[in-house]
Amino acid sequence: MICAISGEVPEDPVLSKKSGLLFERRLIERHIADNGRCPVTKEELSMDDIIPVKTSKVVKPRPLQAASIPGLLGVFQNEWDALMLSNFALEQQLHTARQELSHALYQHDAACRVIARLKKERDEARTLLAQAERQIPLSAASANANAVTSNGKRAAEEEVGPDGKRIRPGINPAMIAELTECNALLSGQRKKRQIPPTLAPIDALERYTQISSHPLHKTNKPGILSADIHPSKDIIATGGWIQMRYFLIGHQVRSYARSLATRRRLPV
Repeated sequence: MICAISGEVPEDPVLSKKSGLLFERRLIERHIADNGRCPVTKEELSMDDIIPVKTSKVVKPRPLQAASIPGLLGVFQNEWDALMLSNFALEQQLHTARQELSHALYQHDAACRVIARLKKERDEARTLLAQAERQIPLSAASANANAVTSNGKRAAEEEVGPDGKRIRPGINPAMIAELTECNALLSGQRKKRQIPPTLAPIDALERYTQISSHPLHKTNKPGILSADIHPSKDIIATGGWIQMRYFLIGHQVRSYARSLATRRRLPV
């Protein structure tokens, strides 16, 4: 079967649905783009009317030159050239594959060496850690045995945590037992204590209000250190140690009765 335009065996044959003629694809596409008609029947033709013909891509069609001896020689020469080109391409691909395989083998060997070194370092680290864990209790015991305070008493034992840091203990069991015993004793005494009848009730304390305020002493340190109330007279005595000032206040008349300043502490 030959092309209706070129008269040769087409390499990419296509078939027209309207006329049934066989064409070379590249030739009929160019003719339709220029004229829009079939080159033989002159009918309107588009690329939608073209059907591709499936052929074997491996075996090329034998040209007409193979009918003569010179044509056969040309065919043999073309096939030999194609064979040499294919062989050269295969050799190039083989060389590239060998290089990639060699590179992959080197990478694998380097990775194995790195993994072996990491395993060795891991084992060494584990060994050092185990030795350190065995030495920590011994060093802690020796440190606790040699730890002595300034007054001659032995310091409290310090525990060592998993990270090697010392853990300072809080209240030891002996102190807890002593505190518990003291708490039970004091609780029993408080339960036996009687509430005095002169104690003001809560509702009475809530009704208390401030009648007067007398800022006699300074509010800075130490302020008022002592105060007393006269048992029979309405007099309040206050005193300060650092300020050396003493006051006698009559709280009923809301006036200062007397103010003293001295260099020494006076008894109240």
